[in-house]
Amino acid sequence: MSEHILFLTGKLAEKQARQVLEKMQPDFDYTVHQLGVKVAALMTAEMIGRRLKDTFGADRIIVPGRCRGDLEQLSQQLGLPVERGPEEIKDLPQFFGQAAQHIDLSQYSVKIFAEITDAPNISIEEVLERAFYYQKNGADVIDIGCLPGTKFPHLEECIQTLKQEGFQVSIDSLESDDLLRGGKAGADYMLSLSEKTLWIADEVETTPILIPETHGDLSTLDKSVETLQKNNKAFIVDPILDPIHFGFTESIVRNYQFRQRYPDIEMMMGVGNLTELTHADTTGMNALLLGICSELNIGHILATEVSQHARRAIREADKARRIMHAASQMNTLPKHIDPSLMTVHDIAPFPYSFQEIKSLAAEIRDPSYRIQTSEEGIHIFNRDGLHTASDPFELFPKLGVENDGGHAFYLGVELARAEISWQLGKRFTQDQTLDWGCASDHNEATIDLHSFKPAGSTLKK
Repeated sequence: MSEHILFLTGKLAEKQARQVLEKMQPDFDYTVHQLGVKVAALMTAEMIGRRLKDTFGADRIIVPGRCRGDLEQLSQQLGLPVERGPEEIKDLPQFFGQAAQHIDLSQYSVKIFAEITDAPNISIEEVLERAFYYQKNGADVIDIGCLPGTKFPHLEECIQTLKQEGFQVSIDSLESDDLLRGGKAGADYMLSLSEKTLWIADEVETTPILIPETHGDLSTLDKSVETLQKNNKAFIVDPILDPIHFGFTESIVRNYQFRQRYPDIEMMMGVGNLTELTHADTTGMNALLLGICSELNIGHILATEVSQHARRAIREADKARRIMHAASQMNTLPKHIDPSLMTVHDIAPFPYSFQEIKSLAAEIRDPSYRIQTSEEGIHIFNRDGLHTASDPFELFPKLGVENDGGHAFYLGVELARAEISWQLGKRFTQDQTLDWGCASDHNEATIDLHSFKPAGSTLKK
């Protein structure tokens, strides 16, 4: 016997909910019931508890995504599971597809080394603050970068302080003295050793990261690999990822060739050579590079946040490694797994066509303005009519808010958000901040739906 789901909605959305569900042809039975409220987003758990007298034999209830209140308490009251659906009715097919997959993003197979590149020039307190920030964004190892020709008197204290705080630490230098000091201070890893400096690995317990003695020549790694394997010493190999136009494609091939020669050796990729040295958004670069790591079983990356445009690189790498791991485990494409890396665009930016918006506008009987976007532009409407433009300044003279500063300010903010969304191809939802994925700390997706959001200026009128 198939599951029976009760969908609760408002008067304006009832027809569309039926159309979407009919088109879905779901493998469950369903009932659509409008609760006597015009706008579905204004529905609350308390209201449902008061008004819903018949559950129509349902096994569970789906309420609008923006329904406020405690659904667990409502479930106990009704004796049925109650859960929030998507914010837009048009997203019901994706909602049920995602719910069926139950994708777990808690697992990953790549360890992130986050480098503090200017450690010699900052205090231990600043190093510690940066380390906690990187850890919060997903870093597994804090990499202490040394600068050529720069004294680093507090190197040992930096490493020891980080270790006392529970961090895994690596020391990053091409100077033998720095690596020895770091290893003796308790660093877990050291970057980078070559055949000529391999002797350092015998002096300390630190795990070395190996690089070719001659840049680009994998054969100069063979002797070092053989020596460390013979001594039963753990190590990681970094064939070196080069910047674009300075050997990038060849370095990708080199990583592939090394993996073919050594299927089981631990590898590292320095992704910062791409994210830092390419002036383009870093989310896509991280997705692509972590995808390569997933295919080649590269279990460590070295990431940096030096350039201002790469200020979210650690967090992006963390999201990318989880998405790629999940896709690999499910043997699927890295699509429809998690939207965190979709920072500038959205998969379905315009859920409603202009014709559907016009149909909705024709049903409005109150003076409150609604704002939506479609492929055709920005639409604002109330009982007095529908206006469409691609520039919000064209709309202002038609809104009649010249003498209402608060309302004009509110509409200005919302129309600006709508314009940005329309231009970029992002999803716009009135009264909600734009969702920038992992590129921002301020997405409203983290709000508590048990609480009630104060009414905006439109609603207050």
